[in-house]
Formats: sequence, structure tokens, C-alpha cells
Amino acid sequence: MKKNDVWDALRAFPYDKGEYWLITGGAMVAYGFREETGDVDLGCTSPLADRLEADGYFYKTLPDGSRQFKYGEDIEIFENWLCDGTAEIEGFRVVTPKGLIEMKRALGREKDLRDVSLIEAALAREL
Repeated sequence: MKKNDVWDALRAFPYDKGEYWLITGGAMVAYGFREETGDVDLGCTSPLADRLEADGYFYKTLPDGSRQFKYGEDIEIFENWLCDGTAEIEGFRVVTPKGLIEMKRALGREKDLRDVSLIEAALAREL
């Protein structure tokens, strides 16, 4: 998914924009750190997670007790997953670059650590 695809997916997501935020690969694309992502991952508040559960969306409970939802083919939603805070881009909340680095480091996968290097290099160029 390219940047416009990410924004289109968020525009079609029928829940309150104040209750969710773009994270991981989608945030990488939103900031221009990467050209595309495989899907859109969102963090959400517990009240939104409750609504998603009530609306019948499939979820699994993670080891920390939070829920992970599948919404359609391209969106995964993680209850209360946020580091640092959010910024607004195109009218949507997006995890900050600092928070994105924290999330990617916590995931610790090789691809996430490569993403951390991309983010840090891009931020260094901006200084």
C-alpha cells in the first residue's frame, strides 16, 4: 500500500478518528520513511476496542491482556499500543517518529531494526 492507499483505508474506517492512531508500517509511509507497506496497523483506545468487539470483529487477546483485531483484509488494530504520542498528518493521528522508533525497537525483528535505521537517518538529514 502506498501513501494514498493508507489514507483511503483510514478514510473508509468508520470509527472516530480521535480513538485510533496509525502505527508501524503505515506510519513509516505517512512520514515518507518508506514508499509502501503491506497493511495498515492502528493503535486504539479501550473504548474503541470494546466497540469493535461488540460489532463482532475477530480478535485475539495478547499476553499483556490487550486485544488485537482484524478489520477487513488490510487493517489490524492493537488496543492501547502507543509510545511517545501522536502527531497529526492529513487529519489523522500518527505515532511520532520517536514513538515509532520505540515500537520498532520493542518488536526487535530484523526488518524493524532496519526501519529504525531508516528513521534515524531521515531524522538526521532533517537536522
